[in-house]
Amino acid sequence: MSDSRVRVVTVDESASIVHALNVPLRRKILRLLSEEPLNVNAIAKRLDIPQSTCATSVQALEAAGLVKSEQLPASKGAQKLCRAACEEIVITLGRGTETEDSRLIETEMPIGLFTDFSVSPPCGLLSAESIIGFYDQASSFMDPRRASAALIWFAKGYLVYRFPRNYASWEKVAAISVTMELCSEFPGYRNDWPSDISLSINGVTLGTWTSPGDMGGVRGRFTPAWWDLRNSQYGFLKSWRIARDGSYIDGVRVSDSALSDLRLDSADSFLVRIGVEEGADNLGGVNIFGRGFGNYEQDLVFRVELD
Repeated sequence: MSDSRVRVVTVDESASIVHALNVPLRRKILRLLSEEPLNVNAIAKRLDIPQSTCATSVQALEAAGLVKSEQLPASKGAQKLCRAACEEIVITLGRGTETEDSRLIETEMPIGLFTDFSVSPPCGLLSAESIIGFYDQASSFMDPRRASAALIWFAKGYLVYRFPRNYASWEKVAAISVTMELCSEFPGYRNDWPSDISLSINGVTLGTWTSPGDMGGVRGRFTPAWWDLRNSQYGFLKSWRIARDGSYIDGVRVSDSALSDLRLDSADSFLVRIGVEEGADNLGGVNIFGRGFGNYEQDLVFRVELD
């Protein structure tokens, strides 16, 4: 289990990380700690290595910021409990806006708090405890209990979320991003079922990501035990970002849509639309995972980067 989700570093900052991971044993230790916190003795036993070798490797991972440790009481004195410091590491290559002087405003929206929708079956909503409404009935998307939704799916259509403009009028926006966990939708699951999932902000399409499939068969990290393994279990954490020079998906430029297209001076809020559009080449539906389902303990995250 990791301490946090994503760590963003510059190319220069990544040197110590690359050096620390250049040893196979350290990579094994980090993979082990990404699953659960362990003390040094437990790590050494799992990997069948000397405790001294394990301790040295853990220290190297700590120095690179990849592992965090804390001293906890034990039956005999204290134990050093180690955990992975993050789930993902993002290395920024260019001259981006993530500088020391930048400010980040983040809003996390429960996936069930959409303000508009149009969906086609198969479709449905679940909380972490039970189904909301009925399977394959679009009317269930009007159920007030949708606010507690942790998994939403539909074959075609869209959901719209409204985010506040929570920065002063005189402040300059450098970029806006939207991050969520997604995959395709197939009755049950099918890992090779592509779907073109598009995202827009205030009517401006940022880009389309093609999901490889509807991921099932292996339980998602946070997916509750009552949800059948024959159903969708987890998705992919995807990030759409619109900046002054264009739009990106996971750091890869996908379109010319830029911040100027959003007409920020006249916008009092941001309408984020996510879905599978009618003319998509791959009409494979979408699953949207929130807190309580999938591999990432988050809902829909909206970020504004200010100069």
